[in-house]
Amino acid sequence: MSHSASQTPSPAQTNPGRRTFLQWLTYATGALAAAILAVPFAGYLLGALRKHQVQWVKLGPPSKFPLNETLPETFDNPLGQPWDGMAARTGVYVRNLGEDRFLVFAMNCAHLGCPVTWFPQSGLFLCPCHGGVYYENGQRASGPPTRGLFQCVWRVRNGQLEIQAPHLPTLQNTLDRPVRV
Repeated sequence: MSHSASQTPSPAQTNPGRRTFLQWLTYATGALAAAILAVPFAGYLLGALRKHQVQWVKLGPPSKFPLNETLPETFDNPLGQPWDGMAARTGVYVRNLGEDRFLVFAMNCAHLGCPVTWFPQSGLFLCPCHGGVYYENGQRASGPPTRGLFQCVWRVRNGQLEIQAPHLPTLQNTLDRPVRV
């Protein structure tokens, strides 16, 4: 009897195809999941490594901006798509310092990016979201922002004030140096 008990195959021995199939199914599912996750990750890396071409957006002739006044100026973001609608419009504040010298500020608070409003009566930019306040030269006056407004790269070329766009400022790339061509 002991001889016949040793002859009885175990369940694993009787169905090795099922176990192998489930192992390969697990491997294939893992590989498919990795491929699905790798595609957007690779796209992100390729996009991050790609050098974007600098585009200049015309804001108008320098005479459009009165001396020692700060004016908002809106323009279509060159990265905009037809379905963006009004979201494709962005803005800056332009202050004419005279002799083809300008301060051009991004319209966004340096704290969390809310749009700031210029109040000429007080000579201050105010952020409605968290109470950030900036002087007319863009420097921080009070509130949560730890720095001044982001300055945009600008130039006067062929009788037009132009800014670099769609370059969005960050703490690593603050666009603090104007470019004169």
